[in-house]
Amino acid sequence: MNKENSITCEILVTSDLHGHFGPVDYRTGEKRPAGLATIATLIKQERSHTPELILIDNGDLIQGTPLTYYAATHYSNELNPGIAALNELKYDAAIIGNHEFNFGKTLLNKAVQDSRFPWLSAGIINNTTNQPAFGKPYIIKWVDKIKVAVLGVTTHYIPHWENPSHIEGLQFEDSLETVKHWCAIIRAEEQPDLLVVAYHGGFERDLSSGEPVERLTGENQAYAMCTEVEGIDVLITGHQHRSIAGELNGVTIIQPGCNGLSLGKISVIFQKENTHWKIQRKHAELLNVNETTAADEIILELSSTLESETQTWLDERIGTVIGDLSISSADECRLADHPFIEFMNKVQMEATGIDISTAALLSNDCKGFSETITRRDILSNFIYPNTLTVLRLTGQDIREALEQTANYFQQDENGIIVNPAYIEPKPQHYNYDMWEGIQYELDTARPVGERVLHLLYQGQPIEDSKEYEVVMNNYRASGGGDYEMYKGKPIVQEIMIDISEIVTDYIEKHGQIEATCDHNWRVV
Repeated sequence: MNKENSITCEILVTSDLHGHFGPVDYRTGEKRPAGLATIATLIKQERSHTPELILIDNGDLIQGTPLTYYAATHYSNELNPGIAALNELKYDAAIIGNHEFNFGKTLLNKAVQDSRFPWLSAGIINNTTNQPAFGKPYIIKWVDKIKVAVLGVTTHYIPHWENPSHIEGLQFEDSLETVKHWCAIIRAEEQPDLLVVAYHGGFERDLSSGEPVERLTGENQAYAMCTEVEGIDVLITGHQHRSIAGELNGVTIIQPGCNGLSLGKISVIFQKENTHWKIQRKHAELLNVNETTAADEIILELSSTLESETQTWLDERIGTVIGDLSISSADECRLADHPFIEFMNKVQMEATGIDISTAALLSNDCKGFSETITRRDILSNFIYPNTLTVLRLTGQDIREALEQTANYFQQDENGIIVNPAYIEPKPQHYNYDMWEGIQYELDTARPVGERVLHLLYQGQPIEDSKEYEVVMNNYRASGGGDYEMYKGKPIVQEIMIDISEIVTDYIEKHGQIEATCDHNWRVV
């Protein structure tokens, strides 16, 4: 092939880094092969032979680890460590992710202002100007003689999860319709040789069969973008933390996992035809880090002082445990009342003065508490910056919520198993709730929708028409996790404090935490 008639455009992608900048496992403090500093080594290797490559971050950058929490609460006026790293690596653009809003508008706006690259999101609109809130939602980059357009868009489902004060003055337009609108504009006005859409959202359907893999709420619309929008050459995705590299309906697709475990790479080869450049071949792949991938020292140094302070802060002792609040098996923890889950609910109940509470084990990596409780233990178990909401529910609402929870289980020849829908395409163990203040039993042998048995409150059957006040996290109270019965229900009380802070305050107040378990529920 005549090289004068061929040009290769290379695009590198990170997504869902979630504050993993160094190769650190914050649960243990030990090193692990992950994080942006490790990915930076791969980026620099690629850039050494392709200087004109395009580098994009696809969102969920500034939240997710104790480091980002410590930075947000102790150094909110300083340069965010994630922004410092992306600036140093000369990113061309970043996409707004849903977790970018978690620490509030002030911190997000400062991060955007400190960035030496644009933040893109076509569908997040300023209510006052009726324009994209973060400025022009696409960039134009030239790779040799190739004109590349990159459009950014964010899942519009954010209002279902986020603290309303964090998104005040913003509206979130349908991502699919937004992409259709802007792709048409870009094709007509810019006439790029390559149109890339970077979408902080994922695939709602199976890539092979097209069958839905989740309820089609609009949270994830990447499959529809590939099949319904004309003119997209490359679709960058994220949000689901999946590892995907391939093609769908002629669109090259990629999703590079999370936490800096992989770097997405898209290569597009152009061939000159007369006076125009045409795409000849496209290829997507994931470049994975491993034990031999060294972290980049320059990127490590950017947050070394903050990292050291964070590690010291994490190891501060907050309290002690009488008994056993450790979790040896997440699966067993979800089959019957467990002291750690009872502890979670007791914290929520004391914080609000409500005597019915529901909570979830947020990850299978949560290990509960050992004899000594440190800040590291708290932030390792309470990994999301949720707040607390008290809803007024009917007995029927509670029953329906428990039936939704019971969907987490199935039965096979070996007994009770986890419903595959809660494992693939994205683990959603955090959508299984466990209650305190009521008594119940879930019978997985019964048909879906008829599994709740012996539902009692204070020893009496819960009445469908009677009202009860229940405390839960704000994500669940908004209906997150397909808990539709909660939407629009009266809000009695809101505690607008991060749950990790509520737990810390509880432990510091009590000093010693006694492990208790009243066995008020079980799964059979």
